Amino acid sequence: MGKNYSHLSSAERACIMLRLRDGWSSRAIARELHRAPSSITREIAKHHHLAGCAVLPYGAGRASMRAHMARFRRRRRHKLDPAGPLFGEVRNWLTVGWSPDQIAGYLKLTYPGCYDRNVSHETIYSALYAMPRGELRRELIACLRQGHVNRWPRSRGANRKQAGFISEDVLIHVRPPEVEDRLVPGHWEGDFIKGAANRSAVGTLVERSSRFVLLARMDDCSSLSALNGFTRLLQTIAPADDL
Repeated sequence: MGKNYSHLSSAERACIMLRLRDGWSSRAIARELHRAPSSITREIAKHHHLAGCAVLPYGAGRASMRAHMARFRRRRRHKLDPAGPLFGEVRNWLTVGWSPDQIAGYLKLTYPGCYDRNVSHETIYSALYAMPRGELRRELIACLRQGHVNRWPRSRGANRKQAGFISEDVLIHVRPPEVEDRLVPGHWEGDFIKGAANRSAVGTLVERSSRFVLLARMDDCSSLSALNGFTRLLQTIAPADDL
């Protein structure tokens, strides 16, 4: 039994029918066909009512016909199929600078209760990153405010924390109370201001007590650029003993 999945053939279905007639178990049939027992069990459960005979629990001929028809049955089109009307509307809003969250909220307010005209921001992200590589994919991903070539799904949030660049002891939610209350000067917060299509970036440093703001020009929004830009900016500030 290989790692690649393949559909049951007509010969295998005939073997299942004959072995069931002879009283074989699903596990014994699976061993003979070199298949997983679960595959045999699902096949029997899916087609047992098509046997056409009270004696046989499984009919190979009708099961093969049904499986063949299912392979060519028209599948439901995705909401954001590039050929559908909703994709065109989402594309227009992306090109004018809207985020997927804004688009999802707008559609929910504009078409309340209309399933075909509503889509979540995660569905928009997934549809964009699942598109085949080409000019359209590059154009739409460039419209996103982050503009990353690849994207991790939200279900991998735990892995994001483990693979982050910031250690657990300096996260915002564990900072000391005196920093949170803005009573002691000398604590700074950093952030980014991003330009159109993420082609430029400016780093911002805000002193929490006095609200004094410093700006640092950066080449991009990477962690290395932030480290270098903020380091150069903070080195221009005189120590407290010299003030």
